[in-house]
Amino acid sequence: MPSMSIWGKVVGGAVGFALGGPLGAILGAVAGHAYDFSRGERKRIEDGSGEGEDGHREGTWQRVRQKAEDDLRQAAFATAAVVLSAKMAKADGAVTREEINVFKRRFRVPPSEEKKIGALFNEARRTATGFEPYAMQLARLFRNQPAVLEELLDVLFEIARADGEVSEGEVAFLHRVATIFGLEDRDFDRVHATHGRRGKSDPYAILGVSRTATDDEVKTAYRKLVRENHPDRLVAQGMPEDFIEVANDKMATINDAYDRIRKTRNMN
Repeated sequence: MPSMSIWGKVVGGAVGFALGGPLGAILGAVAGHAYDFSRGERKRIEDGSGEGEDGHREGTWQRVRQKAEDDLRQAAFATAAVVLSAKMAKADGAVTREEINVFKRRFRVPPSEEKKIGALFNEARRTATGFEPYAMQLARLFRNQPAVLEELLDVLFEIARADGEVSEGEVAFLHRVATIFGLEDRDFDRVHATHGRRGKSDPYAILGVSRTATDDEVKTAYRKLVRENHPDRLVAQGMPEDFIEVANDKMATINDAYDRIRKTRNMN
């Protein structure tokens, strides 16, 4: 999906946030768009030339409805990503230029939408409170795709680390988000380990295994992470393609951790 489409929908519903209706107004606007689109498409299909069997038309309608639902999920993900990023940056009391730069770099907002997305970011960063409804909505929408939620948590950690290191207040914020997402503590610890002090990340912690793990256990953990975090799979699960760079970097980190362990152990 083109990035303009996703970010345009975020902007379309963002006014509700500024007016004090943070979640329902934004996602309501997006949901309304998806409903109107799918209803219009169904009418077009049913009132069309009539070619094809009823089953074929119903199959076409099902695909259209799925497209509308995917649009909703992706726009919800992108909206929550903006708000949670802003509130993450505020969690230690002050939003730094480094944190803003990480946000802009990681989410690749198109130039045509930068001003409007920036307005939403600035509104959200006024306080670190009020983030829970966004995290809860994502937890519901992606309850069967925890890897998508982990990708967002990963970026939030990167924003937190942008000014040097992750503060206690930021860790508390991130842990609360992870808990709402339904991620287990071991998953939170694994993501946290990825964003330790620069150059000092523990490859075992990144793979979520102990240093006493057997070679087979290391390989199993690695393969599981690769399978769960493959960019194509994440996009298929509802992560907007705009965030593909984030997923690619996550895979690179996982591969690097495995390579470091493999070389140390002389694994095949």
